[in-house]
Amino acid sequence: MSPNTEGKPRVAVVTGGSRGLGRVVVERLLEQGWTVATLTRTSNSFIEESAERFQEAFFWQKADLNEPHTLRTAVHAVARRYRRIDLLVNNAGVLSQELFLTASPKDIETQVTVNLVAPIILAQACARVMTHGGGGSIINVSSINAIRGHRGVAVYSATKAGLDGLSRALARELGPMNIRVNSVVPGFFDSDMTSQVTQLNRERILRRTPLGRLATAEEVAEVVLFLASPASSLITGQTIVVDGGITC
Repeated sequence: MSPNTEGKPRVAVVTGGSRGLGRVVVERLLEQGWTVATLTRTSNSFIEESAERFQEAFFWQKADLNEPHTLRTAVHAVARRYRRIDLLVNNAGVLSQELFLTASPKDIETQVTVNLVAPIILAQACARVMTHGGGGSIINVSSINAIRGHRGVAVYSATKAGLDGLSRALARELGPMNIRVNSVVPGFFDSDMTSQVTQLNRERILRRTPLGRLATAEEVAEVVLFLASPASSLITGQTIVVDGGITC
């Protein structure tokens, strides 16, 4: 179990917890005894099965990161239900691969809203709840595109670099309230976002990666879980890269 100082299960909020990395994080947190609330636009079989299996320990709340006003409402619903929030994992995001000069204003606005504005609003809403519970942890899932430049992902890269900057600034500001803030920076791993990578580009990535393979969602999730655990109690304001060495 993962009890808080009062002996009650800790409460985590995970965005995009219905599939991919978010789903793995949700599954692992539930296995470790956390109470988990996940925010997604729609439900699916995983959400329904988890609600039936874990009942009070699992809560799904509909929210759309492209409609920021829904996020504070979702966080308030979690706080009303569980009376506390100990962990926020800002995992959900969108990627539109297009050359910068031809990117539409709508695509630019959507990526900035979903990848940066929404996590900021969620961090603020959850941090306010955390201050009443003695502290907590915020983990922002960034990308190596925030570290290395690549064609076709300028806006996405900007939003993820913004998340890393947010983590460092909030670590300073929220540290005195016992709230830790860190970024996890995954490299290429099998996900919906990387499903569009061609076989040729995948082979190039593998050749440039010192460990010679892509990460798995489980390996990235392990780092998220570490940052959520007491084992990382003195780690804050850090960007932890999980990329097999490709950004060395």
